[in-house]
Amino acid sequence: MASAVLRFLPVLLILLVVLVPRAAAALRPNVLLILADDLGVGDLSCLNTNSAWKTPNLDRLAREGRVFTDAHSASSVCTPSRYALLTGRYAWRGRLKSGVLDGYDPALLEPRRPNLARFLQSHGYATAMVGKWHLGLDWVKKGEGREDVDFGRPFGGGPLAHGFETFYGIAASLDMPPYVHLDGDRVPVPPDRRIEAGKAPAMWRAGVVAPDFVHAEVQARFFDRATAFLEGRARATDGRPFFLHLALASPHTPIVPTAGFAGRTGTTPYGDFVAELDASVGRLLDLLDRTGQAADTLVFFTADNGCSPAAELAALARHHHDPSAGFRGHKADLFEGGHRVPLIARWPGQIPPGTRCPATVGQVDILPTVAEALHRGISKQAGLDGVSFLAQLRGEDSAPSGREGLVHHSINGSFAVRDGRWKLLLAPDSGGWSAPRPGDAGAAALPRFQLYDLETDPAERTNLVGNHPEIVRRLGLSLRRIIERGRSTAGPERTNDLSRPWPQIGWMSEFAP
Repeated sequence: MASAVLRFLPVLLILLVVLVPRAAAALRPNVLLILADDLGVGDLSCLNTNSAWKTPNLDRLAREGRVFTDAHSASSVCTPSRYALLTGRYAWRGRLKSGVLDGYDPALLEPRRPNLARFLQSHGYATAMVGKWHLGLDWVKKGEGREDVDFGRPFGGGPLAHGFETFYGIAASLDMPPYVHLDGDRVPVPPDRRIEAGKAPAMWRAGVVAPDFVHAEVQARFFDRATAFLEGRARATDGRPFFLHLALASPHTPIVPTAGFAGRTGTTPYGDFVAELDASVGRLLDLLDRTGQAADTLVFFTADNGCSPAAELAALARHHHDPSAGFRGHKADLFEGGHRVPLIARWPGQIPPGTRCPATVGQVDILPTVAEALHRGISKQAGLDGVSFLAQLRGEDSAPSGREGLVHHSINGSFAVRDGRWKLLLAPDSGGWSAPRPGDAGAAALPRFQLYDLETDPAERTNLVGNHPEIVRRLGLSLRRIIERGRSTAGPERTNDLSRPWPQIGWMSEFAP
């Protein structure tokens, strides 16, 4: 008997060496979360058969992973959607009730707010962020003016204060000052000049600029830093999985494809910028393959909201390209084009490749989904509005359970709620930049609310609010409960920040329990 065991011992050892690390990777995968900026759901050729350009690398990710065709950012603009993605909590529960921050605004993330980076760090992950932060920073001031910043002093409230061990990026959008690079909690090269209003190049705001800051080079820097991090983790011997959040600054304005991509698509600079983004993502995917990390990495690719009209929609239309892929509206809106976003996930051996999932999911769900993938629970304080869609990642098509409804939010603070096929907009207008715009004369003559059956009318053309008063009341009551309970998931009630004026909630009185 002993001799038989000894004879098979080498085989057993080989199996242990091979299988134990693979089992550990299945329990604690690397996580790469790529977030594009103002990328429409129709800008990926795998999601839009009529796209005027190809996105071969994102199409490859779709072939190797699972595409979610009914995925949503929590808001139709940058800052609040990023807050929700990291925390699993809607940003309007905090102090930001509408709009976005700029590069000088103070930190929005509360100091002890649970978030994805902090969660993964607590479970032994090496955590890094590269790219656009846009969640506010606590700059040290040297005067009373909001732009009177001491760039020689470390700032607070950034990624290092919220679970990321390293950070390289920019404070806000690529068109928002201060135009400086951030490394950790410092500005390595402070600004040395100011571009005044009326003299700034097209599509970016006036403000201070560092001598090493070139808008067209920012995206390449992000990918270089992301590449360096991934290569470093491939060589690391500490046994820690990694979490890399790569928050891109493209194809947001300024639309500045580099010389190698200008004219590449034969369409518009926006199309070329998307092509450059796609190629850069492809280099990261190739790097994961080359370093042997791909098999152990859960990759998410998504966008913070829909395409902006700054992409010159009329010019794109002349090339027969619709960034919203037939959905109504665009960035800033309550309509689907504002918040329906691409979402592709790849995790070899766990996610069925080349599949599509029709279930309604939100970026607010990523934190609880990753937690379940790690077989780790999250506290009752975390993920207040998110539910796990791990079962959907692994192949189920049914909707994830555990949430009362998925809430949408526009730039002016207007609300909508989604439940199955039905979507109720608590506004007569777009809530954003497309027609009918808030305050337009035509909007005043419209019904106060909008109800759409997205199963039969995904383009939101026929308002059924007068046909189904019982559905309007059910969804209105549901949204009121979601707001008042401080969460849309099961658990103890939480509080919302009521220190700031809360626009666009006058409708709540019409849905008294």
